[in-house]
Amino acid sequence: MKAFINIDYTYDFVADAGALTCGEPGQAIEGKIVELTKEFIANGDYVVFAIDVHDQGDEYHPETKLFPPHNLRGTAGRDLYGVLQEVYEENKQLENVAYMDKTRYSAFAGTDLEIKLRERGITEVHLVGVCTDICVLHTAVDAYNKGFKIVVYKDAVASFNLAGHEWALGHFEQSLGATVK
Repeated sequence: MKAFINIDYTYDFVADAGALTCGEPGQAIEGKIVELTKEFIANGDYVVFAIDVHDQGDEYHPETKLFPPHNLRGTAGRDLYGVLQEVYEENKQLENVAYMDKTRYSAFAGTDLEIKLRERGITEVHLVGVCTDICVLHTAVDAYNKGFKIVVYKDAVASFNLAGHEWALGHFEQSLGATVK
């Protein structure tokens, strides 16, 4: 069994006016992300939208010192970017589609993602989203450490750091044994 995990593909991370945008590289993968999301939903696979959330003025969150405020709870910055928001809205009532808040880089950290995957007998995770070398990477490392098989779609991940993006793609294969398609 497999799951499709869409990581942080939101307005703040992708749109030109987003608070912490990867801009054009993120926008360029929209078509592939939408295509894959629709395919996994139609196949009945478990589809998870793992979306970063922060609270305004949270001085205790470690990212507060690293990045400008982004993906703030209750703001449009957390909306899924572009057509993906429509895809989610059209399918959110389905049993195989889930939306979860995450407060750390990894979709596993401080969430019930692993429980949800184990309940469904899922052994393989397919990852897309942003940023390749931050949240996608940390999710992949946790998936590896938890024993999941990993697939990353190189045409459906992006970063604001091209060198980090390229490094992460190599790391997925060479250090985590992931399949990079």
